[in-house]
Amino acid sequence: MTDRHRSAGDRRPRGVLRETVESLGSAIVIFLVIRLFAFHAFRIPSESMENTLLVGDFLFVNKLVYGPRIPLTTIRLPGFTHPKPGDVIVFEYPRDRKVAYIKRCVAVEGQTVEVRNKQLFVDGIPRKDAWEVHKDPRVDPMRDNYGPYKVPPGFLFMMGDNRDFSADSRIWGPLDKRFIHGKAWAIYFSWVDWHHLPRFSRMFHLIH
Repeated sequence: MTDRHRSAGDRRPRGVLRETVESLGSAIVIFLVIRLFAFHAFRIPSESMENTLLVGDFLFVNKLVYGPRIPLTTIRLPGFTHPKPGDVIVFEYPRDRKVAYIKRCVAVEGQTVEVRNKQLFVDGIPRKDAWEVHKDPRVDPMRDNYGPYKVPPGFLFMMGDNRDFSADSRIWGPLDKRFIHGKAWAIYFSWVDWHHLPRFSRMFHLIH
C-alpha cells in the first residue's frame, strides 16, 4: 500500500467521526432552541388542577402562543395571542420564581374578581365553568370569600380548577404576565406513582 493510499484511509474514519459529531451538535442546538423558544415539558406535581390535570400528567407547554421569553430576562418576543380567561398557563411562582406553577386564568387586567361562598364572579357576573370542581363541602371564610378585587394592568388572576385545594391568586395575589412560561398544550404521558403504571387513556389529549 502506498503512502498516498494509507493517508486517504486514515482520513476516512476521522471524516465519519467529524460528521457524527457535527450532526450530534446540530441536533443538540436544535433541541435547545426548541426548548428555550418553542416548547418544554412540565409534570403536574399537585392536585390543584384536578380533574382537568392529574398528579403524574406530563405536558407540553407551548411558549410560542404568547411569545417566547428571552432566557434570563423578562423580555418577551411577539406571540400569536394574549392570555385570556379559560387558558391553562405555566408560570414562575411569584413568591419563588425558581418554582413552576400551573393554574387557569379566570380574569385579565381591568376585570374585577370576587368569590362569595365558593361562587366566582367576574365583573359582577357569576362564572360556573365545566372544569371547576369543589371537593370540600365546608365553606371556609378565608378561602371561599374574596374581593372584590380589580386586576391591575399587566397582571392576570389565576385559580386552580380544584378550587378547595389550590394555592392561587386568592393567596399570593395576581400574576405578573412577565413570569409566564407558556400555555399548557397537550398531555403526552401520564403515570400513576402508587400503581407504577401509565394512564394510557390520558395520553395525547389536548388541554382545555
